[in-house]
Amino acid sequence: MRFLRVWRDWARTLKREVHALYLACRDFRTPWYAKLVAGLVAAYALSPIDLIPDPIPIIGYLDDLLLLPLGIWFAIRLVPAEVMEDCRIQAEQAQEKPTSRWMVGVVVLVWLLTLVALSWLLNQYFNPEE
Repeated sequence: MRFLRVWRDWARTLKREVHALYLACRDFRTPWYAKLVAGLVAAYALSPIDLIPDPIPIIGYLDDLLLLPLGIWFAIRLVPAEVMEDCRIQAEQAQEKPTSRWMVGVVVLVWLLTLVALSWLLNQYFNPEE
């Protein structure tokens, strides 16, 4: 049971860090490049749609277990320490957690572009112009 408690605490910490990154994006003390990275990471983490759907075996959880924590770690390194600390305090005290609706649009757009590219490639393969 200790193992489950450790994972639950780790997940709770990641949620708080994502919320803090969301708040750091809105802070005027955060440099533009840190806002960009933190905003993308927070938007992806808060999006209800994954870029790689979880039902896909093995790689479906790859973004949740590897890419997202690495993105959070990188974004935290770019945000000034005092800003991050203030945002962590605000995230702990917040009653509502943010969601990212515009990231849903980005993920849907990526999937649509992928489908268009795949259909074009399949069309070229099965109907080669000679």
